[in-house]
Amino acid sequence: MASLLLTAATDPIQQAQEHYQHVAGYQMTVKSSSRAKTEIMRYYYLKPGYIRVEFITPYNGAALIYDPSRKQARLWPFGYRRFPALTLSPDNRLILSSSGHRIDQSDVGALLRNVVALQQQGKTEIAGLDSVDGKEAVHLTVEGRQDFAVDTVHLYQLWLEQATGFPLKVSSYDTSGQLIETVEMSDVQIDPTFPDGFFQQ
Repeated sequence: MASLLLTAATDPIQQAQEHYQHVAGYQMTVKSSSRAKTEIMRYYYLKPGYIRVEFITPYNGAALIYDPSRKQARLWPFGYRRFPALTLSPDNRLILSSSGHRIDQSDVGALLRNVVALQQQGKTEIAGLDSVDGKEAVHLTVEGRQDFAVDTVHLYQLWLEQATGFPLKVSSYDTSGQLIETVEMSDVQIDPTFPDGFFQQ
């Protein structure tokens, strides 16, 4: 299918943002592949910014919780509530992703804001429909004008679930066209019920 330039009335990214405003939380499996390595984790999010990450690869068993009220993260290298535990700021290099992402800027809302910032200084095209994780998804490309970039990203390729607008796959590229990272999101559950104390540090 040929690429089509989007208008504001048919922009799936705008629709995704509008849908996300009504999402209270979500959980999913995240696979992040970059030039450096591959990371796999279970990711849990609850507005206004509580995050819990349970690592599968490469740090199997490690757990990380971010508390937005304290603006700090708690890391358990050998499992949740197991000694030792480290209290860290979100920009501590020990908990930066291989692509340099901070834990407090790792949620879907932050991704969509970055995409919109790039979109406002570039162009958005729709490539067609694909199947991602067994779900029908709209495949989009967002590219900045000239060398414009947001957080080093000049171009995004996104696959948004057609029914909800929730991202299922995102690839980011720098101004030289080199792949920075591909993130695949599977087993997505929107607005799950989290147990009491699930995000407690």
